[in-house]
Amino acid sequence: MGLMRGRLVVVQVLVVSMLALLAVRLWQVQVVRGTEYVKAATETRTRDVVVPAVRGQILDATGRPLVRNRTTLVVSVDRTRLNRMAGNGQEVLQRLAGVLGRRPTELRERIRACGPGIARPCWPGSPYQPIPIDVDVTTREALQILERQEEFPGVTAEVQAVREYPRKGAGAQALGYLQPITQEELDRRDGLRAAFSGVDLVGRDGLESVYDVPLRGTPGMRRVQVDRLGKVIGVERHVSPIPGDTLITSIDAKVQTLAEKALAEAMKGAPKADGAAAVVLDARTSRVIALASAPTYDPAVWSGGISETEYQRLLSGKTGKPLVSRAIKGEFAPGSTFKVSSVSAMLRDGYPLHGKYDCPGSFMVGDRPFNNFRGIGLGVLNLHMALVKSCDTIFYRAAYEQWLRDGGLNPKGRPKEPMANMARAYGFGRPTGIDLPGESPGRIPDRAWKKALWAVTKEDNCRRSKTGYPEVAKSSPSRAAFLKRLAYENCLEGFQWRPGDAANFSIGQGDVLVTPLQLAAAYAALVGDGKLRSPRVGWALVRPDGTKVKEIKVPVVGKLPITREERAYIKGALSEVASDGTAAGAFSGFPMDKVKIGGKTGTAEVYGKADTSWFASFAPTDKPRFVIVAMVSQGGMGGQTAAPAVRKIYEGIYGFKPDGKPSSSVLPGGRPARALPVIAKDGTVAR
Repeated sequence: MGLMRGRLVVVQVLVVSMLALLAVRLWQVQVVRGTEYVKAATETRTRDVVVPAVRGQILDATGRPLVRNRTTLVVSVDRTRLNRMAGNGQEVLQRLAGVLGRRPTELRERIRACGPGIARPCWPGSPYQPIPIDVDVTTREALQILERQEEFPGVTAEVQAVREYPRKGAGAQALGYLQPITQEELDRRDGLRAAFSGVDLVGRDGLESVYDVPLRGTPGMRRVQVDRLGKVIGVERHVSPIPGDTLITSIDAKVQTLAEKALAEAMKGAPKADGAAAVVLDARTSRVIALASAPTYDPAVWSGGISETEYQRLLSGKTGKPLVSRAIKGEFAPGSTFKVSSVSAMLRDGYPLHGKYDCPGSFMVGDRPFNNFRGIGLGVLNLHMALVKSCDTIFYRAAYEQWLRDGGLNPKGRPKEPMANMARAYGFGRPTGIDLPGESPGRIPDRAWKKALWAVTKEDNCRRSKTGYPEVAKSSPSRAAFLKRLAYENCLEGFQWRPGDAANFSIGQGDVLVTPLQLAAAYAALVGDGKLRSPRVGWALVRPDGTKVKEIKVPVVGKLPITREERAYIKGALSEVASDGTAAGAFSGFPMDKVKIGGKTGTAEVYGKADTSWFASFAPTDKPRFVIVAMVSQGGMGGQTAAPAVRKIYEGIYGFKPDGKPSSSVLPGGRPARALPVIAKDGTVAR
């Protein structure tokens, strides 16, 4: 009995001790750390959801949409949550694949992180944001996911806005595309994390990239109450997002389509052509009316994730690298279109404006003959006819004389280099500064450039002067022997600016490289007011209700160092090229009495390839409103391929048929848009 009583006492002590311990613990939880646990409990019941803003549209100069939004049901997966489940959420993906009619392996591929050795599709964005795996699901599919949320943890189905391109590939390279933001960008860019909703995309190229911030708008915030399954049971607070601004561009959608069609037809007519570009500028403001590059592509391929096959096609040289804009990134020898710079250099160097110049079939530059086109001499010409007939030997002589005055191979002091300096004054050799990313600078070679190149290539040239080019000798022994001799010369004296370098420079050959946009901007300065401008595609940013936020100005970045009289003289010569000069054949039958076209053809030789075809033009010649430049890589002669393409653009702009008879015009009145389109308060375009 005593033993039993002793055991009861022990049990009572244990019970009292446990109750005392429980009381102490309750006191700690409720009193000592009560506030902390209340806060934690509250946090488990609420979620802050960043609400993405609707991205702004991109419109043309008349209000036509170039890029707009459409709403669609998007299914997204939280990969981090999925990977915490048993089997990395394979069962969830299996059920989801059944709903969406996809293979589970396909869904797994879409949510894996992109990286070295990982082929697309994959996810290039942050691992902590929802990953869209289907951007166009049906209402029935979305409801199956939402109504059975316990079977699809980490999966959401929401209405989102996705980009739509009503004109397909028109202006694709200029418009750019969107891609998910990466974790590195979130970590690197201050303030971006707070402004990022988790489903926003960022511009990766073109206008989408340059104007990404105003287009993206400001996200809102929604604080929601959720149950233990994460299902929303109420909304505590809601701050509406502010939609992104609408970007109005100076591009005219119809002229853009016209230019791209003209390039496509030009390439079909030149069997070896592997790329082309066209630039249409407002001659008075240097605003971009069209910026075309061929081949092109449909930017809709980026929506919902691009496949590896399609991605490689966009970058492949075999398909012509359609992702690259040849208008601003392509660098090509300009041929005779460059002579406007060379003749300006002659004038600044003291050559008389109204002088007489001999145009022989060949001219000796040092100990080497440099021939005119087909070796044909044209007699004694003035500079006007030298441009109209495109005489090369007049420019060879001037370049050689300037080279000699600079000291030849051994210049003393600082050489004047009139032609190189004039080319830079025209904007060549540096980016124009257009509001598009990735613009190429081109190249204006001179003595300093030659020395810098020699320093980089000397070691390789000296090695090749001994070993030769055995890999070339297998197919062309003569070519290999030539390259070995050239390597020997460059090893010893490759730093020298030779007379042949100067001669080639004067006609836009040799090492001179320009972009089609640079050439267009230079011609706009020449036939306009003499001021060199940095072209702009963006015209204005406006709120969705039509309130103007900002007009995007076109900055003046230089002034041509020639007089108004000299500019008028050069312009007058160019005004006869399409009617009586090297482009006369291409413009045969064009109604010059109604709209006179001026310009300059260019045929640039490229070793191992067909010639690059150029035509730089302006119209009307008396008071130019348009500057149009076309380039066709491996297109042949300028008057054969590029000039006919430019003619087709002018026919569309001014409303002429190929036979010269009137037709409907894509630009009423044959003028660029002079005022911004009016956007009503409801977001529609009033005019």
